[in-house]
Amino acid sequence: MRFLKPLVIFLYTVIETFMETIPPRKTAGTIDALFIADGDTFTSRETASLVLTFEGIIGDYHHGATRLSGGREPWYKRGTEIRNERQLSLLSKVELDVVAQRLNIPEIKPEWIGCNVLLGGVENLSFMPPRTNLMFKGGATIRIDGNNGPCKVSGRAIAEHHEGRDDITTGFSREAQHIRGLVGWVEKPGVIHKGEGFVARLPEQWIYQG
Repeated sequence: MRFLKPLVIFLYTVIETFMETIPPRKTAGTIDALFIADGDTFTSRETASLVLTFEGIIGDYHHGATRLSGGREPWYKRGTEIRNERQLSLLSKVELDVVAQRLNIPEIKPEWIGCNVLLGGVENLSFMPPRTNLMFKGGATIRIDGNNGPCKVSGRAIAEHHEGRDDITTGFSREAQHIRGLVGWVEKPGVIHKGEGFVARLPEQWIYQG
């Protein structure tokens, strides 16, 4: 037993030595457009500003400190109350254009699939890691929870704007995999405006191989 503690320390030292890590860093961007889903569905409309509280966007379809679990959380009974980490949907026009090209359609408007914040100036937006903080010039902060998986509901919303293309309903889930944007929640309340700049603070990253 007396050798166990030194062995554990040695093993952790080896792991830390050979683990590939990416140090924390910062990058900057701007808000290209803002949207709010203030109707009875997740589709949104453009607006000049958004009021962010700890519960999300005031008046938005996804507003709330908690939400009910669904198909994305099969480990819970459907309808279980859980923390709402999906208060905001964040998209990139560059990525939307890539998906549109893959689907052979002219465009995908961000409001069709429930966008709240269309961000510009950030490369590979959908690959930003969880725990990234988007710190806006006006003082509000959005914490990134992670990648937003594409679904048939969004695909159907796009198909409604392209007559005769029912294949988009399922095709979107395939073609938008990993580049459908991000979801996040409000870490620091405030008001954000179209054209406002922000700094993205990315945490240290590594691959957990437990």
